[in-house]
Amino acid sequence: MSDVILWIVAGVELAAIIALGVVLIVSRRKLKHTRQALDRALSASLQHRKRRGLVPFAIRTAFHTTDLLINKGFGATVRNSVEDLAGWAKVERPDLARMTADGDIVVMFSDIEGSTARNEELGDRGWVKLLEKHNKLIRKHVDDHGGHVVKSQGDGYMIAFSDPARAVRCGVKVQEALLENPDRWDRIRVRMGVHVGSSVRRGDDIFGLNVAMAARVANQADGGEILVSEPVRNAISTAHDLTLGTPRDVELKGMSGSFQLYPVALPVPPDTTVAVNAQ
Repeated sequence: MSDVILWIVAGVELAAIIALGVVLIVSRRKLKHTRQALDRALSASLQHRKRRGLVPFAIRTAFHTTDLLINKGFGATVRNSVEDLAGWAKVERPDLARMTADGDIVVMFSDIEGSTARNEELGDRGWVKLLEKHNKLIRKHVDDHGGHVVKSQGDGYMIAFSDPARAVRCGVKVQEALLENPDRWDRIRVRMGVHVGSSVRRGDDIFGLNVAMAARVANQADGGEILVSEPVRNAISTAHDLTLGTPRDVELKGMSGSFQLYPVALPVPPDTTVAVNAQ
């Protein structure tokens, strides 16, 4: 009798194992089909987003502007991007030390001169299109020169480099592109400032000072100009392809004493050359 019971129990267990195996096989097939369906849906969603990439960007831009108006007032929306980015860096303190091995970091700030007026002139849709072209130009040359975009906001950029000469060459290439075909870029004028200082690993105060210094240098630049600090001038003195103009003495907000800033020589725009020859 006991043998019969054992055979019955063994048969039930075998049947349960077989049933479980069938369930697993069916479940795996269903899971495979489900994954394939999800992949197709995701691919279609990405394609849709690419075709309508302008809309989400415009929505984010509008949301950010509205948020500034509600929380900070109108003054925050017209403050230049360099100041916004410098304020962000002061709070967030990004780790720039990984960019360099020798203890120094190069910081560049850039933004479009008169961006608020240009936005009003072009309208929101035209301004967003212009920003997309401008952003692609900046990022292309930053990548080409081994830089790293630390943060971008609207038309403003905070960029880190490990080498001062590369940072300046990057700025020159951007300005050359804008000068060679100004109509393509709606004749925007980008201003840039470059400073080099000790790495953030040497303390938060040094980090904050050097980022603030780079922002102050950029704020002194005119549209279409690259200004560099004296430490950058010293660092690129052996770079024969880079020429600096006459320095100017300036006072920088929040910093004691006066400083010498140096404009980087840029190619003369074609239309300017024609005008000079005509005279």
